[in-house]
Amino acid sequence: MKVLVCGSIGYGGLEYLTEIKNMLRKEGIEVLDRLVDKDMDYSDIKDFRDKPEVADRIVKRHLGLVRESDVIVVVLNGPSYGAAMEMCVGKQLGKRIILFCENEVPTPWPIYFSNRIIRTRKGLIKILTGVE
Repeated sequence: MKVLVCGSIGYGGLEYLTEIKNMLRKEGIEVLDRLVDKDMDYSDIKDFRDKPEVADRIVKRHLGLVRESDVIVVVLNGPSYGAAMEMCVGKQLGKRIILFCENEVPTPWPIYFSNRIIRTRKGLIKILTGVE
C-alpha cells in the first residue's frame, strides 16, 4: 500500500510532516515523498507569483503522487491550499482519505472530504497497518 502524506509546508509545518512520515516509515509503511527531489522542497519560497514554472513542476509532481497513492493521509497541521487540493482530487479519484488531526479542527471542509478521522499517532499506525 502506498501512502501519500499531505499537510502544510509553506506555513512552517515541514518539520511536523517529516516527523509523521518518518514515524510511518519506521512501522514499515511505504510513504510516497513529495519532497524527495531537491527541487521539490519549496518550504523556503515565500512568494510564487514570479515562479510559475516552479509552481507548475511542483503541482504536477504532487498530483502524480495523488494518482499513484492508495491512501492519502492529510495531516491537519495548519492551513494548506495544496493539501486541500490533493484531498479533493484524491477523493474524486476514489482514493481513501484519512484525516490525521491531533488538535481541534476549526473547519468542516476536511471532515467532509475524509473517509476516516484519526486523532492519535497510535491510531494512525493502527489504521494503516490494518491492526484496527
